[in-house]
Amino acid sequence: MKYDEPIRLVGGTGSPYTQKMVALLRYRRLPYAVNRGIPAEVCAAMGVEPPKPIFEPTFFFEDAGDTQAHCDSTPIIRRLEDSYAGRSVLPGDPALAFIDYLIEDFADEWCTKYMFHYRWHAKLDAGNAGTLLPLSIDVSMPKDTHAEFKRWVEDRQISRLYVVGSNDTTATVIDASYRRFLTAMENHLGNQKYMLGNRPAAGDFGLFGQLSQLVGFDPTPREIAHEVSPRTVAWVDLMRDQSGLEPTEHDWVSLADQPESLRSLLKEIGRMYAPAQLANARAVQAGDKTWAAEIDGAPWAQQTFPYQAKCLRWTNERYRALSNADRVSVDALIEGTGIETMLVVK
Repeated sequence: MKYDEPIRLVGGTGSPYTQKMVALLRYRRLPYAVNRGIPAEVCAAMGVEPPKPIFEPTFFFEDAGDTQAHCDSTPIIRRLEDSYAGRSVLPGDPALAFIDYLIEDFADEWCTKYMFHYRWHAKLDAGNAGTLLPLSIDVSMPKDTHAEFKRWVEDRQISRLYVVGSNDTTATVIDASYRRFLTAMENHLGNQKYMLGNRPAAGDFGLFGQLSQLVGFDPTPREIAHEVSPRTVAWVDLMRDQSGLEPTEHDWVSLADQPESLRSLLKEIGRMYAPAQLANARAVQAGDKTWAAEIDGAPWAQQTFPYQAKCLRWTNERYRALSNADRVSVDALIEGTGIETMLVVK
C-alpha cells in the first residue's frame, strides 16, 4: 500500500473501537480518513458488500482491485502490520506477543462490558449518550430530528443491556471489577508507561479504546476513574496521539523482567473474563442461546456469543503455537491468575 493514500474508515467519537484504531493509526503515522456516518449506509453508497455483523469502525481496503469492508479490529491491526513497515504494535518476542494478545482480547471482549453497562444502566449516563451520539453524526441535526433520534438510541441500547449481562444483580459485580481494573492500571502505570514496557502494543490500544469512553465520554465511570486512578486518566489523554514517540526494540520489557503489577491486571482477566469465556464456549457447543454461571461469587446470565467462542479458540491456538520455552515463560507469569483455566495444550 502507498503511504500517500489514506486508509478509509467510517466510525464515530462514541465508538471505543473507532478510538482504538484511530489512536493506533496516529501512533503508526499512517494516513487515514474518517467518514462520520452509519456504516451500512456508507457501504450502500459506495456499492460495497457490508460485512456481517457490521459495526464501527468499518475499514475499506482494496483487495484484488475490489473495495471490501472489514470491521474486526484485531485482524485489521495484523493486516496493517503486513502492509506498512515500522512502528510496530506487535512485540517480536512470541511470549510477550501472546500476553499482548490476551490483553487486547480482554479489552475488546470484557472491558466493553464496563463501557456498555455504565453508558446505558443509569439514567444520567444514558441521557448523556442519547444526547451526544446522534450529534456526533450530525452536529447541525434539527431539534425535532435529534429528539426522535435520541429516544430511538436510548430505547434500543437500554433494551440490549441483557445481551452483555448488565442488570441490577450484576451491576455491583461489574462496578467492583472496573474499580479493581483501574487499581491495577494505577499500580502498573506507576512502574512503566505502557502495559509491556515503554512503547505501546496492540493491547494498550485495546484498553485505550474502551477507556476513551469510560474516562472521556460517560459521566459515572469518568468520576470513578478520577477517584481511583489519576494515572489512567492521564494515560488516556496521552494515548490519543502517540505520533511523537520514537520507539526502539529495547523499549519492550521481557516477561521475566515485567513488574509484579502486570500480574494484577492478569488476575482480573482470570477472575472475570476466563470464567465468562468458558461458560460461553460451553453454551455455544451445546447450542444454547443464553448461558448462566457464577462469576466472582455472583450469578451471571447473558446471551451466548459465537464470536467470543472463536476468540477463546484463537487464544488457545496462539498458546499452542508457542515453543516449549516460550510457553514455560508464559506459564510462569500467569500461574495462579486464573487465565490458565482457559488455556489447553493438545
